[in-house]
Amino acid sequence: MRETKMNKTISMSKLLAVVMLALASLFTATAHASAPGITGTSFSLTAQSAYLTQPDGQAIYSWGYGCSAGFMPTFAPATITTGFCNAMQVPGPTLIVTEGSTVTVTLTNNLPTSAGNTSILFPGFHVATSGGVTGLMTQEAAPGGSVMYTLTGFSPGTHAYYSGTQGDLQVEMGLYGAIIVLPATIPSACTSGLAAANVAVEGNWGESDFRLANASGAVGAAYDNNHACYDREYIFQFSEMDPRIHTQALAQVRATAGCAAGATGCSLNVATEPYHPGYFMINGRSMPDDMDPNYAFQYPHQPYNGNPHMHPGEQVLIRVIGQGRWQHPFHEHGNHVRILARDGNLILSPAATAGETTPLAGPLLFTTTTTPGLAFDGIFYWTGKGLNWDAYGHNPTSSDPNAKLTCTPDANGYNTGVAAQTQINYYEWCQDHNKPVQVAPFGDVASGGPATLPDANILTNGAWYSGSPYLGPDATTRAVGGTCTGVNNTTSCTTSGSTPPSGTIANSPSSEAGFAFMWHSHNEREITTNNIFPGGMLMMMLVDSREFVIDESM
Repeated sequence: MRETKMNKTISMSKLLAVVMLALASLFTATAHASAPGITGTSFSLTAQSAYLTQPDGQAIYSWGYGCSAGFMPTFAPATITTGFCNAMQVPGPTLIVTEGSTVTVTLTNNLPTSAGNTSILFPGFHVATSGGVTGLMTQEAAPGGSVMYTLTGFSPGTHAYYSGTQGDLQVEMGLYGAIIVLPATIPSACTSGLAAANVAVEGNWGESDFRLANASGAVGAAYDNNHACYDREYIFQFSEMDPRIHTQALAQVRATAGCAAGATGCSLNVATEPYHPGYFMINGRSMPDDMDPNYAFQYPHQPYNGNPHMHPGEQVLIRVIGQGRWQHPFHEHGNHVRILARDGNLILSPAATAGETTPLAGPLLFTTTTTPGLAFDGIFYWTGKGLNWDAYGHNPTSSDPNAKLTCTPDANGYNTGVAAQTQINYYEWCQDHNKPVQVAPFGDVASGGPATLPDANILTNGAWYSGSPYLGPDATTRAVGGTCTGVNNTTSCTTSGSTPPSGTIANSPSSEAGFAFMWHSHNEREITTNNIFPGGMLMMMLVDSREFVIDESM
């Protein structure tokens, strides 16, 4: 699968091509996700209104948390230099803190006066308040007023925050966000061995370390547990919107403009049932917008994306929060997800074997459940094991030295030795090394390969086609040693066939080339935008060869 850019405007006549693109080759060279946010011990936030854009061209009136005027946040990861924190965003700013610290969050209510009071709940934290007015669930900020929350006694992991005032309306309107708590203690297993080697390999290829935990001194650990090491991380907040509710809220806000707080009629009475969401979002965006870069200028109030990348063998930490009213069954193609913890609570085995810390006992899920109000941390892992062919296109007869690399298995069967750390096939599953997907490019299983590939000159889909079974921009050439071109219904091959045909816009031989796994809701309606497919809760996990540098600084 190779790099392809996708226009936001999709005609029905091109729907099939777009689906092929999403399934096989939706690569965007600058659209890499991470877990961006703001870090520190003191945050100054505001709640106010703005409009969110959707791929169908609609601008949805919404409310959200953002950075107060005069508050200068520190962005994380530290490698991000293009971040912004506007006065309103959805989700709200991701707050990144460290276990054991004392954190203050000051909230100023800049919502329309008729929206009334607002507040923030911090489940899983010890919270003290000052200022504000008494509310049903916590201290609230009156229109134009402020309240301060002091947070202590929290555990590592991923947590949600959201409005504690008229939650059926205010959370629906966009008042929610995430808190990531980094562990204060460094697990010993994450500072040496394979965990440290993976970081060194990234450095060999010129990649920076974008993990949040590294900033606190922990070397890629989600928790203080030797089984919680990770190499790369992403956060995904799932939510939905009922445009009818937002339209009603806007109409009533306009009708009460200029009213005095507390005056008769200076309030909203928006019906939040029956509930019929039409927009389904990951990090405040719907597909394909969620695959544009973090902090893209075209989304001033939706700064976070959803487009994970990885290299084979990396342990990818995914932080997931259900921020809406519905549960969303989400399927991560390519492998199962090992659940580490829920709401910052590690799922531990009752007994440990000799010589190890308490092992984790979280389930291995084919489809994860994004339950409203619940957060979980999980590990996604992909190596190429089980493909039954050499995913790197190694060919001992090729003149390309990269096609003759060795594969020395470690105790688990992977190529992870010191010599392999500078090779593109680091973490290759050695059992399949030098095994072609086909001995004859246009042959069949009987000709020596585990799969039957189509003739690249017959089964194509124009610029959308992307059928390479190999990792790397030149792996196809390494594997088969030549190219074929079709002219006037005839085929001319220089030496042997190739899959896919290169040189098109979609298949530039020098571009990113990896495997694309669709990650999407298993509720079919939720992969639409206002009932138009494709859209909604859909993104791609892109598994890239080592020579492609994953840049998460944007």
